[in-house]
This record gives sequence, C-alpha cells and structure tokens, in this order.
Amino acid sequence: MTAAASRAAEILSRPVSLNGLTVPNRIAMAPMTRKFSPGGVPGEDVVGYYSRRAAAGVGLIVTEGTYVGHESAGQSDRVPRFHGEEQLAGWAKVADAVHAAGGTIVPQLWHIGMVRNQGEPPFADAPAVGPSGIGSEGADVTGKAMTQSDLDDVVGAFAAAAADAERIGFDGVELHGAHGYLIDQFLWAGTNRRADAYGGDPVARTKFAAEIVAAVRAAVSPSFPVLFRYSQWKQQAYDARLAETPEELEAILTPLAAAGVDVFHASTRRYWLPEFDDSDLNLAGWTKKITGKPAITVGSVGLDGDFLKAFQGEGSSVKGIDDLLDRLERDEFDLVAVGRALLQDPEWAAKVLDGRFADLAPYDAAALKTLS
Repeated sequence: MTAAASRAAEILSRPVSLNGLTVPNRIAMAPMTRKFSPGGVPGEDVVGYYSRRAAAGVGLIVTEGTYVGHESAGQSDRVPRFHGEEQLAGWAKVADAVHAAGGTIVPQLWHIGMVRNQGEPPFADAPAVGPSGIGSEGADVTGKAMTQSDLDDVVGAFAAAAADAERIGFDGVELHGAHGYLIDQFLWAGTNRRADAYGGDPVARTKFAAEIVAAVRAAVSPSFPVLFRYSQWKQQAYDARLAETPEELEAILTPLAAAGVDVFHASTRRYWLPEFDDSDLNLAGWTKKITGKPAITVGSVGLDGDFLKAFQGEGSSVKGIDDLLDRLERDEFDLVAVGRALLQDPEWAAKVLDGRFADLAPYDAAALKTLS
C-alpha cells in the first residue's frame, strides 16, 4: 500500500462516537431516494442493498427518506414508509442485516410538505401542506397553510416514528430538514410567510423544526442519536440560502442543538466549496464550529462531475480525496457521507480503506436505474 493509501486508511478507519453510538469508521452512506418498495414495504432486495454496503465497510448507513405516519407526508406508493406493521417489519430485517454485516444504520424520517411527485399516482388523496401553502419562493398558493393542529400532528408523527426506530433495532434517526421539503420549508424565508410564532426572523422559523427535535428526543432513550440533515440549497432553487453569514447560521442552528440534535448532516452539492467569505470551512465545518456538535459532510465525494449533469444522464470520473482527508485530519467535520460513488460501486468503502483507488468505478447515471 502506498503512503497516500495508508494515510486514507488511517484517517477514515478511526471510530467516532455519536452520543451513545460508536460508528466503526468515518464513512457514511448518504440517503438516496430509490422507490423500490411497493406499498411502502422494504423487501429482501432492500435488505440486500443496504447490507451489501455495510459488509463492504460503510460505517454508518443513512437510509433513503421514509415517510412518517401523516396523511400528507408523501405521495409515492413505492417510497418506503416508516409506519405500519408490515413496513416496520421490513425495516427491522434491514437493521438486523446491516448489524450482522458490521455496520450501523439510522432511518431518515421524511415529510415532503408542498413538494409533489410528478408522473406517478399518489397512494393517498391528501392535500399538500406547508407553512404558507406555497411550494417555492414567489409561487402562488397551491396547498394548505398548516394550522396548529396540523403542526401538532406532524410533530407527533415524527416522534412516533423515532420511537418505532429504537424499538425495532435501529441505531438512531435522521430528521430530513433539507432540500426544500416540509421542515426546510419552515426554515426558509422563501416558503415561510407566516405571521405567527412559526414565521418571521430566522429563530422563529426554526420553531417547528425545534419542536420536532424536542419531541423526538423525548420519545427515545437519552443515548439514542438524533441526526438532523439541513441544506442551504433546495430541489427547486439551487441558489437558495438559509444564511448569508455565520451569524445567521448560528441563529438557525443554536435552537436545534438546544432542542436535542446530536449530529448535524450538512448537505452541499460540492463539499470542497467554502460556505462563507474569508474562510475555507465548508458548511459542515461551520456547523461544527458553531454548535460544537459532530458534523457530517456530503457533496460529490469521490467524483469530479457536476451535480446537475449527473441527473441529466452524464457520468462523472473518479476524483481524489486528498482534500477531504486534510479536512478530516483537521477535525473540520467528523464523518463523510458518500452518495453517487457508493451507489455506483457498493465496494467503494472497502476499496478506499484498502487503498485500491485504481479499482474505483466512475459514476454512471445508468446506475440510477439498477441500484444494486
């Protein structure tokens, strides 16, 4: 093994503690929507999909987004749900298989809010709901502005899902507060036009998210990790920003940390880009500096292709991870979430940990159709 390969193995192989959970290394699997669960039930193919990557060295798996038990949480009948006897039984098998393979796993709990699926029938005839009933900045009202009863129901649905996750053997939970979905719709001024306690300045816009975090924290054991994924960018607005300065970001993250977040998963499109002027820190780096909490970085790890081109059918070639290792060595963040590279190559973690960089497979967008 070369010196560079030995360095990668040494840095990435270090265990890390997330509240009461010890993750065996610094490699996480990023959540990626699959729609391979008819009726919302994860089957044996889903068991194999996750356990295969755990067996190949992924330390922490964050599942694809899973709908919480609220009528408007999601539309697709092929996206897994994290409620219902059959659905939870399927997820218990996934958790057991990942543990048997040596990995750890958390489900990502999800409510899509105002985002609507295109080109497929919904499994439930429920209204789109959001903070103000609008789907993107400047849009007309297309859904229902949530009442206090609606807010309480959703908070309860997240708490129930978290309690179920602990009961059936998962190692923690991640709350999906990113990419323009429901929780993020409250965080972002572009979709939150409320004039009550849940809208207004950045701190007020965190109230709903903080209530979900607090309810989840109360529903699980004190040592059970609660992760929170957030982003500046949105699916419908790639240039959107929650915070223009570190001070604005601190105003958003501090209430969430106080409510009980153990780990922040800072979603960016390219992890190597600085988040604010006059500093090389990326979003995860700023998150850890501001909150003191462990942080996960993500965004084109191992790839040199453009984020958008990948979704337009173009591939990416393999990119070195020297800069990533430098940042980990400086403790800028604590874990590295890998998405498309790990989707393309289930053995990505094992190859990197073994120093077999020449064996890494470049990303091919056709992999999105097979997802093995």
